[in-house]
This record gives sequence, structure tokens and C-alpha cells, in this order.
Amino acid sequence: MIIKDLFQDDINRKINGVVKVDQDAEDVIAQELDEYVITRDLKKHFITFFNNYDDAFREPTSDIGVWISGFFGSGKSHFLKILSYLLANKEVKGISTVERFRKKFEDDPATFMKIDSATKGQTDTILFNIDIEGSSKKDSQTAVLKVFSTMFYNYLGYYGNDLKLVKLEQFIDKKGKTDEFRRVFMEKNGIPWLENRSSYTFYEDSIVETLQEVLGMSEKAARHWFDGKEDEENSIALLVSEMKKYVDSKPDDFRLVFMADEVGQYIGGDTSLLLNLQSLVEKIGSECGGKIWVICTGQEAIDEVIKARQDEFSRIQARFKTRLSLTSASADEVIQKRILKKKPDATIELEKLYDAKSSELRNLFSFADATKDIKGYTGPEDFSRNYPFVSYQFIILQKVFAEIRKHGNSGKHLSGGERSMLSGFQEAVQKIQDKDEYTLAPFYLFYDTVHTFLDSSIRRVIERCQRAADNGDGIEQQDVSVLKLLYLIRYIDDIPANLENIVILMADSIQLDKIAARKSVETSLDRLFSQNYIGKANGVYNFLTDEEQDIQRDIYQNTQVDTAEIVERIGRMIFEDIYTAKKHRYSQNSDYNFPFDRMVDRTNIGSINGNMKVRVLTVATPKEEKEQVRFMGLKDEVDIVLDNTNYYEYLENAMKVDKYAKRRNIKQLPNSVQSIIQNHREKASEYEKLAKEELEKAIVNAKVYVNGEPIKIKTESAKVMFNQALDNLVVNVYNKLGYITKNINADEEIISVLNGDYLVSSMSGMEDNREAADEMESYIKMQSSRNLPTSMADIQSRYQAAPYGWREIDIAYVTAMLIREQKVTIKYSGEVIRTNNPKLVDMLRKKSETGKTKIAERKSIDEQNKRIVKDILGEYFDVMDIPEDEDRLVLFIIEKFENQLAHYETLNKRYENHDYPDRQYVQRAIDVINRILSQSKDNIALIDKIIKEEDRLFDSKENMENVEEFFKNQVDVFDKAVELEISLKNDESYLRKDKEAIEALNQIRKIVIGKAKQSSIYREIPKLNGLIKIVEESHNKLLDSKRADAREIIRECMAEVHQLIDEGDDLKPYLTEADNTFKAEREKLENIQELLTLEGLMTNMNGYKSEIVTKIKHAKASRVKTIPSGVKEVTPVIPKKFIKNIQRDEIFPTGELRNSADIDKYLENVRDYLMTMMKDSDGINLK
Repeated sequence: MIIKDLFQDDINRKINGVVKVDQDAEDVIAQELDEYVITRDLKKHFITFFNNYDDAFREPTSDIGVWISGFFGSGKSHFLKILSYLLANKEVKGISTVERFRKKFEDDPATFMKIDSATKGQTDTILFNIDIEGSSKKDSQTAVLKVFSTMFYNYLGYYGNDLKLVKLEQFIDKKGKTDEFRRVFMEKNGIPWLENRSSYTFYEDSIVETLQEVLGMSEKAARHWFDGKEDEENSIALLVSEMKKYVDSKPDDFRLVFMADEVGQYIGGDTSLLLNLQSLVEKIGSECGGKIWVICTGQEAIDEVIKARQDEFSRIQARFKTRLSLTSASADEVIQKRILKKKPDATIELEKLYDAKSSELRNLFSFADATKDIKGYTGPEDFSRNYPFVSYQFIILQKVFAEIRKHGNSGKHLSGGERSMLSGFQEAVQKIQDKDEYTLAPFYLFYDTVHTFLDSSIRRVIERCQRAADNGDGIEQQDVSVLKLLYLIRYIDDIPANLENIVILMADSIQLDKIAARKSVETSLDRLFSQNYIGKANGVYNFLTDEEQDIQRDIYQNTQVDTAEIVERIGRMIFEDIYTAKKHRYSQNSDYNFPFDRMVDRTNIGSINGNMKVRVLTVATPKEEKEQVRFMGLKDEVDIVLDNTNYYEYLENAMKVDKYAKRRNIKQLPNSVQSIIQNHREKASEYEKLAKEELEKAIVNAKVYVNGEPIKIKTESAKVMFNQALDNLVVNVYNKLGYITKNINADEEIISVLNGDYLVSSMSGMEDNREAADEMESYIKMQSSRNLPTSMADIQSRYQAAPYGWREIDIAYVTAMLIREQKVTIKYSGEVIRTNNPKLVDMLRKKSETGKTKIAERKSIDEQNKRIVKDILGEYFDVMDIPEDEDRLVLFIIEKFENQLAHYETLNKRYENHDYPDRQYVQRAIDVINRILSQSKDNIALIDKIIKEEDRLFDSKENMENVEEFFKNQVDVFDKAVELEISLKNDESYLRKDKEAIEALNQIRKIVIGKAKQSSIYREIPKLNGLIKIVEESHNKLLDSKRADAREIIRECMAEVHQLIDEGDDLKPYLTEADNTFKAEREKLENIQELLTLEGLMTNMNGYKSEIVTKIKHAKASRVKTIPSGVKEVTPVIPKKFIKNIQRDEIFPTGELRNSADIDKYLENVRDYLMTMMKDSDGINLK
């Protein structure tokens, strides 16, 4: 079978390409109507539109706006044009449009009835592309209004582009002189009016004459019209008013429909244009009652056009109640019916062919990494329906058209709808129409459909490649086809342009040998890449424009990167991205974390600390040097010789891009160049990712040498490779690591060792880490024998390094074993540190402390001295259980003497502000103990000091016996006596009447004052209890008597005040005040313990009584008598001055004054009393 014979319709018949709304040739219209395919999707939109449109005939409406949306390829313009034909019911070649659609709605008679009903009356349509008609006026805020105004007046037969001329033509028309005006103008100028009215300003004289002749205007009036404004002002209200007048002049079933294509594109994001459209549609809807409709198209739905300005333009959505959203989903259905529809017998044969070749076809169309909807044939029906094309081509071609428009080529004029698709598929099948049924249409054939719409920069590349093929300049014809294909899918993400997919897209036969085709296509790609027609990244190829080729050449051929820079970048990628560890955790014991130095070729990565080393050798290292690794391997080093993969090439390319981009001042370059460089930077990121993947492969397959010895490591992980290599290196470098048999995890374990707990749970010589302790002990002995000072920092540094590799905490633990076993001495600032020192662990571990901590071989105390000291201690402290162990003995000594010192210092403090006996003995005892404890930093010195101070120690003990007894049994009665003597100083004069009491008080004074600091006092203190009793009993009797006197005085004072005030008297507040005062004082006297104070209280009460009495009398004397009615008011007598009389014995009570302080206190009491009496009086009279 020949392909062209398979189709129902002639494949070579003329089919128009892109739909244009102004195409009105009758043949074109007839073909458009007859071949218009109403898909399932389109039928829904016809139903929605005609339901709303037909309802408006029965019920006037303001909802006259229709918005048809859809992206490129959805068929908006075609749908709009078909609607215009239907609404106007235009007769084409003797058949009405509605009648032509009857068959298309055979399966839906109800919808056809609505279409038929809606087109019974006269409907005029004004179909126009607003982007074309209004482009020159788009800068105006009323641009939409002007376009609609122009199209309306053009429709009426006027010259709508000039409103001034429209008004003239309207005026002439109203006079019924239009035909005459045109005839006269023709006679005067020899040219028709309609064809030349756009240039009317050049015919001023002839137009003036015509107006004079036809309308009878004067020359002045006619020229006045010419001298008027160039263009009349218009408004929405004025335009809609004229529209309404027009439709009102027509029958009731008349409709006028404005059909504006590309409104969405015209408005774009212009706020004023959007408002202008909204206002116009709203006014038409409210004024014209559904007789005028506005139908617009846009690439976006009306919601999308306004969504960013929702708060401002919510009303516009209401203006377009009817919204139709078209998609390109039905484009393949249109093509299948108009182009690819097969003859019945051809369909059968093709289905048989599919059944016979189904396995080959499934194998052929196996895309790599493409989206799921990119696939081959689904079955025999799909094969026969789409042949010689494949299902995926419908999807891809739509996206190709959309992307060509999007990326700024001349393809802006290219529609992705079914009309362009029709052209593309028709032209492609025409190229293979004479081939047999095994032929397939390769995707590159569609290039010829779009090439005339492309920018010259694209076409030049293809044309140059074609010339090279024609001339045999290193390019073959298939290379050109591959290049065309790569351009078509340049922006398509759904199907990556890798070798596998390119082979499929180039497939031109069902019987294709895919292996041979793959090799052939790969050769073409290599030729194109070598001559810079295409780029390649991550196995994906891409088409390059001339500009892109120049930049690619500059980057990859003319930009150089030093090998050292690439190696350094490889190092960072290995040790910062792939294997980031700076310390190796030993797999045999995860407690160990060893630092290691890192190196790539001869470049160090990071700081070098002299630890074990990992060196990676790349392709930049000469082969000879790699081979020498086995024989010249360095100590403490693992060498990883990388396998040969493409990591170096990928990184080199990425770095070339980066270097090129930094060298160019990108912001100053044209946008197109900036975009190309940005694309390369994105590729560079991909190169980086690929380099990392390739590096990981190279590491996994690398050769590994430890200290020059090869080792085999089988793994699929680069990280595991490094870990195993370092494990092997650890075994070689740290060969004394095994001395540590127990790893420590906390300071508490070190403290436990210092306490000796480990000695209890283990046999001697079998303790954990014993071998490590022996190793450390030998080293410290050697250092001490050489008189070499050794710090804990030295110990930590030595045993953390090779060949030990011990952890810092483990080293501290081993040191603690030696301390506990009394094999080493720890000193800090010259002081011997005991095992119970809370800071000892920090001294063994903390970096801030280890340098200050000295460690040396332990020197023991002389055994004879130890025995002497134990005897001294036993007798001095009266103890039997004294430790034999040196450290415990020293701790015992320090603890005992520190406790004794604390006790004596407590006693010494008690002497402050007290005259206790024998304080000098306490202070001497403190001095002796302090001299002993001053040697506590050195065990030997401490023992020697105790022996030296033996006599003073025992003298001190003897001297302190009376002192200890005093503070134990006598100090309380002594303190009581002192306090009593002090408290009776003011009352001593009252006690003189009791000779026994006064004699007892004098005896107390003799003991606590006269003999206070004498040793003989201890015999006198027992007498104090009896003496205190005598004095207290006498004093208490006097207090009781004095309190009774005070109570009586208060009673008498209260009675005197009460006698002055009668019941109901208005002076009663004075009585209340006096009662409160006397009651308070009566309560106070019960707690007073001094006779002198009670005497003062009694004086104060008498004084207060006199004061309150005086106030009451004065108040009574000051009362103003009421003058009876009719009696003449007399001048009141001025009262005499009020002088208080006070007895002197009230002010000056008797008593004994011993010192100046007593005198001051006495006088202060007198002054306070006199000041109180002076209040509310004019003076005081002392009697």
C-alpha cells in the first residue's frame, strides 16, 4: 500500500493554516464550515453559549459578556469565527451556515434546535482582532473604547477611525444626502469617496465645495468644520447611547454581537485597559437589554487576568457571566478526522499490520526518562487512526509550537491550535506520501512547518549545516535532520534529548534496526558536537544558535583552568561532599576517633597536623608516579588511586563556565547573551553533580595501598571504601592501641579508680588497662631518673599519638591508676594533689589545666618517722585506729588537724565583744596547727613538721583544758551575769535600800569584770548562780510595787478627766482620746522591766492628765453664747492667755546618774515632756 492511497480525503487538497478572523473568501468559509469538527469538548461549549444566548430572547438580560479562554492550540480564534458564522447564519454558496451544522448535531437535536431558534431573527456580527485594530491606540486609557467605537462606526458604513469624520458622515446621512455627496465628490475629484476618505484632509477645497453644493452650507461654515478639532471626544455613555439608538431602530429579535479576538493579550496587565473594558461591557449590558453582546477571547481565563488585582476588579467577573475554557485536548481528534481519516479497507489492513508488528513497535517506542504520556501506539485502532504518525507526536508538537512562541522567536505569529497542527501534519505526510505502509513520519519533518516563522538566528544554523552537508564539509544529510529534531525539542522537558530518545524520534520505519540506527545517530551527534552545532551535558544534547555556539566555543575551547585548581576542587569535592569526616571512627572499637591529614595528588586539603594521612591520586598524577606508590609508599599513609572515569572532564567544564562567567560583566551584556550564559551556569551545576557521581564511582573502583602494601576492598560505597582503608591504616599506625582493654566514658569512672574500687574487684596484675599502666609507669620513671620535668599535657600528647592512639579520657584513667597505687605524685602550683581533691580529674583531662599539672615518680615517707608520727597522733587525738597507708595517713593527719583548727577558730570568735578568760591559749593553739598544716602540700615535709612541733602541740593541749571546760559548762552563767549587771545600771539607786541585793550585785561585778581575764576566775564562776538569784528577786519586788503605783496614778487621772465632762456633752471626743491614751499606757507598763522607765511613765501620765484637763476647760470657756432675739449683739470678751501649771517633781524624777550618757538621756526626757505640755497652751508655770 502507498501512504497517499490510505486516506479518505485527498491529502494534497488545500487546507488553510492559521485561522484569521478577517478571512472571508467564500471558498475558504465553505471549507471551514464543512470541515469544522465539533469534538466532545467543543460541544459542551456550544451548549453553554446557546443556552445563555437563547434565553436572552425571552428575558432581557444585562449578562451579555462572554469570555472564551484557552492557551495556544486551543482553537479560540477558530471557535469565535465559527460562532460568528452561526450567529449571522451567513449563506455560503447557497447554503445557510445553520443548515451546514445540522449534520454535526445529529446526535444532539435539542442543542441544534436552540441554535436554529437563536438565529431565526437578524443577527449582525462585528468580528475583529483587537490587537490588530487597536495596536496604535493602546497607550490611551480609553483604548478599548476607541477600538469598539471604530468597529461600530465602520459597521454602520462610516469611517470609524476618525470620529470627526464620523460625525460629518452621520450628519449627511440624516439629511438623506449620502449618495448625492459621494456623487458630487466623485465629479469634483475623479476618485470615489469611500476609497479616499481616510485622506480627507488633503481634499479640503473640494469637500467644502461639495458641502456647499449638497447641503447648502456657506463656505465659512464648511471651513469652520475643517478648522475644528482633529478628533471629537468620545465617551462610553455616548457610544452606548448611539448603539442603543441603532438596535432600538431594529426589530425586537435583532441582535448585534461584538466578537473581539485576542482581548486577553491586548489588555495584558494594564489596569486602565481592564477598567475600560469592564465599564464598556457593564454599560452595554445595563442599557441595551441583551440586544448587544460582547464576546472576547484571551489566552487566560478572566479569573486569571484579574486575580492579582482581585480587590479592585471583582465586578468585571460579573460582566462576563458566560465563560468558555478551551483546551488543545481535541486537536488530535480534529487532525484524525480532517487529515488522517482512512478508507475502510485501509483501516482493516493497517490493523492487521499492527497485529503482525506489535512487538517491534512496542520495542521501538520505549522512551527513556520521558513523562508517562509520551509513548507509542496503544493498540491496532490507535495505530490505524494515527498512522503514519505516532500518538506522542500530537502531544509533543503542541508543546513545540507553544515553546517556540514563548522563547521569543518570530513564532509569536504561530498558533498551536489545530489549524497549525493541521498544516504541520498535512505537510509532513505529504513528504512521505509515496512510500509504503512500513514507513513512519520522523518528528524532524515538522521543522518545515515552523521554519518560516523562526528567527533568522535559528534558520541560519540549520541552513549553514545544510550547506555543509551539500558540500560534503564534514556533515552528512542525516546530521541536518538530527539538528532539526534537536531544535524542535530544544525547550521540551517531557522528553530529554538523550541518545535513546533521539533514535526513537528519528525513527522512519516500522522495520527499523534500532541498534544500527543508534550507532548511526550517535555518529551524527558526534559530528554535530565536534563542529559546535550542538551542546551536550549529562548525556543530553541541545541545539545551539550562532550566538550560543560562539559562547560555547569561548567557554570550552578558549577558557583555560589550571590543573592545580581542578585538583584542589576535586579534593574539596571528595573531602567536603563525599567523605566529610575529619576523624576516622575505628570500626573495631567505635570509641576511637582518629584525626587524619588529607591530600589529593600533591595538594593538601585543610590543615596538616602530622597525623596518619589519606592521599588520593587523580588522573592528573602521571601513570609512572602511580605505579611507584607500591614501592615507595610512605609510612602512616593510605594511597587511593582513582579509577579512570569522567569526573575530571566534568569538573573542568564546570570550572571553565564559572571562570568565563566571572570574567564577563554579565549585567552589561544583552539579555539574550545573559540568558545563554545563565543556561551554561545551570549546566555547570549539572556538571558538578555528574562529577561527584563519577568521583564516587572512581573511588569505589580505586586501587588502595596502605604503607605501600596493596589491599583489596569490595564495596559499592565511596564512604565504606574510605572507612575500610583507614581501618587498615589504623592497625598499622597504632600498634599499641590494644594496651587499652577498657574504654572509659565518664569522669565518675576515674573518680572510682582514685577511690581504689578497681583494686577490690580485680586480682593484682589482672586489672583492666594494666599493660597501659605499666607502659606509662616505665616512661615516668625514666623521665624522673633523668630529672626531666613532665607535665600531664606531655603525657596526653605522648599517648594520644602513634603508636598508642589512646583517648584522652583513657589516658587520664591510666594515670589515675598510678596515682591510686602511689607510684606517681601529682603536683599543681607546687602543691601535692591528694586523691580526694575535687579538681584532680580536671588536672588530668582539661587542656587549660594539664600543662600546669606536673607528674613524677612517687617518693615515700621514711618508715621510722611514720611510726613516730602515729604515736604522736594517737596520744594527741586520743585515737587508736590510725591508717598505715601513706596517702590515707596524710589525709588522716590533714583532716584531724583541719577539724581541730576549725574548732579553735570557732572558740576564738566567741571572745569577740566578750571578756572571757585565757584567750591567749586559744590563739597559741591556732598558731601551732597552722604551722603544721602549712606543710600539707608535701607528705614528707608534713611528717617532719609534726615531729618538730611535738612539744608545742602537747603544751597547747594542756593549756586548753580549762578553756574547753569553760566553754562547755560555764560560759552560759557567765554571760547571764554580765547581762544582768548591764541591765541594772539605771535601777541601781532603787536597789540601795536592799543591802543584800546591792552586795550581791557588787560580787557579780567583781567576778565578771574584775577577774574576767584571770585564770583564777574558773573557781569563782560557780558562785554566780546564787548571786544572780538574790539580785533578781529584789529587783522584781521593786518592779511589782512600782507597777501598782503606776496603775493607781492612771486610774486617778482617768477619774479626774471624767468628772469634767457630763453625759451627752459635745466635749466627749476629749474623753474618748484620754481613755484610749490611758488604756494604752496601762498595757505598756506590764512589760516594762526598768524602775526608772516606770517612774518616767507615771510622770508622763500626770503631765498628759494636766494637758487634757486644760484643753477641756479652755474649750468650755471658748463657747459662744447664743444671743436671744431682740437683744443687741455685744462684742465678745477676748479670753485671757492660757498658762499651764506643772509640778517640778513631775518633770524632774529622782534617780542616779553615773555618766554623761545618763545625763543626756535624762535631759532629753525632760525636754520631750516640756515640749508636749507646751502644745495647745500659751506657756508653762513650774511650781
